[in-house]
Amino acid sequence: MVVAFSGGVDSTLLLAVSRQVLGTKVLAVTASSLLYPAGETVQARRISRRLGCRHIVIRSREMDLPQFRKNPRNRCFLCKWELFTDMLKVASSLGYTVIEGANRSDRSDFRPGSKAARDLGIASPLDLAGLSKPEIRRLAKRMGLPNWDKPAMACLASRIPYGRRIDRATLKRIAQAETYIRRHVADQVRVRDHFPICRIEVLATVFSRIIKRRKKIVQYFKRLGYTYVTLDMAGYKTGSMNL
Repeated sequence: MVVAFSGGVDSTLLLAVSRQVLGTKVLAVTASSLLYPAGETVQARRISRRLGCRHIVIRSREMDLPQFRKNPRNRCFLCKWELFTDMLKVASSLGYTVIEGANRSDRSDFRPGSKAARDLGIASPLDLAGLSKPEIRRLAKRMGLPNWDKPAMACLASRIPYGRRIDRATLKRIAQAETYIRRHVADQVRVRDHFPICRIEVLATVFSRIIKRRKKIVQYFKRLGYTYVTLDMAGYKTGSMNL
């Protein structure tokens, strides 16, 4: 089995169980991309090594697609189609199949990437088992997986409003902004890029920490190029760009 392995809790649980069931007949495949912070690939390597799984990193090519860079509403479908097609090539060379870590909770949001997986015949065992995100975290904790409480990590393109072009400079700006907040305020953050406005989403429980560091955050974000630095009073919400 080839496991599409991001290093997040969902795909880690999937990889760990695959390793238990299939032994050495498991390969973790991680896509290196501008859409994710570089540290994610490093963590994926570390976890796969801890689980005793073979692991390879491939370069994701979604930024080579002109249609993807236009950022249409089916952006996620285009990205996943490209990614899963490359993973299927790896799997085919070994006589393996590909599985991925979508779960039942993902059905509550707009997820065109799931259609790409279905169309390509890639199974989502966690979803098929009816497992929700909280259940996956509990299972991962019970199994002693190191990232059972890791905050959800969506691709950086999900911070950009549909129809606004995706480019390297924008992705870099978002990555730097979120890294700053994670380093100084909270792990769970989204910096939505309505350039020249940014909209910071964090949990309401850490609003006070944001306010305490307000001046330094504004200074840093303005150096990144933002003119207006805002805090979303509704707080963090996954998929808020789909509203």
